[in-house]
Amino acid sequence: MNKGYSYIRLNDLPDEILIIIFKKLNNFDVLYSLQGVNQRLNKLIQDSIFTSRLTFVKWFSYNFIDLISSDMILNRFRLQILPEICHKIKRLDLESSSMKYILRPVHYPNLYCLGLYNINEESARY
Repeated sequence: MNKGYSYIRLNDLPDEILIIIFKKLNNFDVLYSLQGVNQRLNKLIQDSIFTSRLTFVKWFSYNFIDLISSDMILNRFRLQILPEICHKIKRLDLESSSMKYILRPVHYPNLYCLGLYNINEESARY
């Protein structure tokens, strides 16, 4: 018996299904993984559902950890992703070690809430 296999690519799915899938993921991961793949995905992930609040930290074992685990991730956000969506961001949650790299290079005209985590006195003077 010959079974025919078919496969569906991400681009074959309707926008509504993609949005449902993306909503199950962290906005940080959605933007980092899909920004720049193609125009259709760019349009979907630049919706306010994914860009109005960006959280760069995660609660883990009584402490917040920075989701930016490498310079490559940091530079991609700082140089490519944030400049394209900065006007849509209303809330940012950051760990103190990445604060200057995320806040300095980009202007956030609609930012109304800033969460800073694991901040010490020296970082607060920034």
